[in-house]
Amino acid sequence: MFDRLAAHWPPTITKLSARARRYTIGTAIAAPLLLIGVLGSVHTSTPPDSGLAGCTSLSSTHHAAATDYPKIRAQFAGSRWTDLRTAGTSYADLATRLRHARGTDGYQAVWFYQRLSAACAKHGRALSPSV
Repeated sequence: MFDRLAAHWPPTITKLSARARRYTIGTAIAAPLLLIGVLGSVHTSTPPDSGLAGCTSLSSTHHAAATDYPKIRAQFAGSRWTDLRTAGTSYADLATRLRHARGTDGYQAVWFYQRLSAACAKHGRALSPSV
C-alpha cells in the first residue's frame, strides 16, 4: 500500500549543487545567530524601583529637609527589595523621631545610615559617606 502512495510523491533530490549546498549551510548558520541577536537586544521594561529614588534623594549634595522624610519613607516603603525597604523605612522613621529628641549621641543614626548606605550600594546607588 505504501508503494502505491509513494508513486505519487515527487522524486527526491539526490544531488544538490555546490551553490545550493553553500546557501543551505549559510542559512543554517545565520538564522540562529540572527535570532540570538534579536532576542538579546530586547529589554524588559521593568519600572525603576522607588527605593532607588529614595537613595538618590538622600545622596544628593544638599541634605534632605525634615519635611521631606515622609516622602522619602514612602519611596523606600514601595521598594521591591526587602533589604532596601527595611533599611530605608527604619532610617526615615529614626530621622523623623530624632527631630524632636533631646540629648542623643547620634550613634543610632550613624548605624542606621550605614545599613541604608550598604543596601543602596548593593543595588547600584552609593550614598555620600556623611549623614
